[in-house]
Amino acid sequence: MVGVMDTQSKPRILELLQKSLTVTIHDTKWVPGTAKFVALGEYARNTGCLQVFELRGNELQLSQEIEKPSRFKCGTFGASSLSEKQLATGSFQGQLQMWDLEHTKDPVYTAKAHASIINQIDGTGGQVKGYGPPEMASCGLDGCVRVWDVRQQDQPVASFEPLKGSQVRDCWCVAFGNSFNDEERCVLAGYDNGDVKMFDLRMNKLRWEANNRNGVCGVQFDRQDISMNKFVVTCLESQFHVYDARTHHPQEGFASLSETTAKGASLWKPVHLPQNREVFMVTAGDGSAHLYKYKYPEQRKVKDGNGKAKGVIGSVELLAEQSLSSQPVTSFDWSGDKQGLFCCGALDQTVRVGIATKLSGL
Repeated sequence: MVGVMDTQSKPRILELLQKSLTVTIHDTKWVPGTAKFVALGEYARNTGCLQVFELRGNELQLSQEIEKPSRFKCGTFGASSLSEKQLATGSFQGQLQMWDLEHTKDPVYTAKAHASIINQIDGTGGQVKGYGPPEMASCGLDGCVRVWDVRQQDQPVASFEPLKGSQVRDCWCVAFGNSFNDEERCVLAGYDNGDVKMFDLRMNKLRWEANNRNGVCGVQFDRQDISMNKFVVTCLESQFHVYDARTHHPQEGFASLSETTAKGASLWKPVHLPQNREVFMVTAGDGSAHLYKYKYPEQRKVKDGNGKAKGVIGSVELLAEQSLSSQPVTSFDWSGDKQGLFCCGALDQTVRVGIATKLSGL
């Protein structure tokens, strides 16, 4: 069930700056510890475009532009240390690479990760708070989910592939989580048929799966580096789902809720606020952005008739919503340094910087 916050004290989503481009942008990511963000995409001539924008006063300035042979689909800084700030990218040709933004002639890491397009990548283990080795997860049109250790380039450390003879489903999204020590780590994956699967990397097996009936555009744990708490799944047909991951029932699985937002619009990747894991943004295919807060129930688990623990789901509250573009907002990233500051990219060939206000004390 979704609630709506009182209008007097509710946060607002405000656009601060925008810049029209002549390229198509597929992903945007803040450069950690800076006032810069990268925009990844493609030129009209089917080559890769990597642009770095910097906030300077009241202007958004292009400080760096790089062209590469392969079109860029996605990126992450999650597997890089804060000092190195190396950007990992996935391409339409299936290449997984890492780039030193100070020296971009050649990648510092490269692997042929998938047969064709890499739909999404995620990184973990590189930041100060992280546990375990620096790794990247990738997913693609070939239906495979693979995990890569940045210290070895030849083979993935884990690979979850469609069964032989089965119909291959396009895997649209991946996300790391449950990395609360040096042994435990999980990967969530979402597929075009509505499947969501959780893979346990320590056990190297499927840990849990469910079907949400609509294609899964995005998945994210509220935090990567804690014992898994909850995660959000966004789908086609304007639906998203929140799962409580603290308690798994052997028959019923994880407790969950389902909500519908912008009518008929696909919902892209959910992004949790770095400073408050209960707050998350969802962007939509109609160009809108929706800010929610999760509220926990009075008790998070109960016992069923057989004495087995099962989870209890809470509720979500709509904090703010705003139209940002006339076209789908396909990428979004919060600043880890300034609470509420965000960058995003839309299919109107425009990048934007904005802020969500009144987030303190939520």
